[in-house]
Amino acid sequence: MQAGHEEITVVKRGRGRPPKSAQQRNEGGRRSELIRVAARQFRQRGFHGASTRDIAAAAGMQPGSLFYFFESKEAMLHAVMCDGMSQAAASQSAALGALSPRANGVERLRALVRNHLQIMVGPESDFIPVMLYEWRLLSDAQRQDVSAQKDEYEAQWMPALQALYRTGRLKARPEIARLLIFGALNWTAQWFSESGSLSLDELTEQSLALFIGER
Repeated sequence: MQAGHEEITVVKRGRGRPPKSAQQRNEGGRRSELIRVAARQFRQRGFHGASTRDIAAAAGMQPGSLFYFFESKEAMLHAVMCDGMSQAAASQSAALGALSPRANGVERLRALVRNHLQIMVGPESDFIPVMLYEWRLLSDAQRQDVSAQKDEYEAQWMPALQALYRTGRLKARPEIARLLIFGALNWTAQWFSESGSLSLDELTEQSLALFIGER
């Protein structure tokens, strides 16, 4: 280098986001656990019945520690719904991705129904009743946020319903059928029991028989 000039060292950085630190990973895990616990508490006690003290106790935390992760109980409710919808979307994408590219409308609808029933009554299903019954407690902005996720999730059903409508297997207009189908499936959270007479696979086939019947 010439005299009078400082030598400049260029540090090359890898592309993408830097890896998370152990503390960040731990905080992310604690937040996810809090969302899971809050969903269970909101489902069992209702939003107003579940205090932050109840949620903290169930999570093994001090009540004030919750506000490190969430600014309010309402923000926690919003996170429960958003996180639940994100998991539902990922599960649905995986169910559709596992199908053959040549899967017909019936096969696609079967995969969608089976996956949605698993979401409704499976071990991580607490967010569904919370979303159905505590929806009115969200702010307008929060409702728009969750609605966007919900609309994207439900839109994945339309190709299967439209294909079935074109072949005559589905008699109702696809956009109306979608609303009716979700109304029926969502209600299973109120009455289905894994210890009952129907398995989820059997319930899936009964649902298909109701929606599109036998050829």
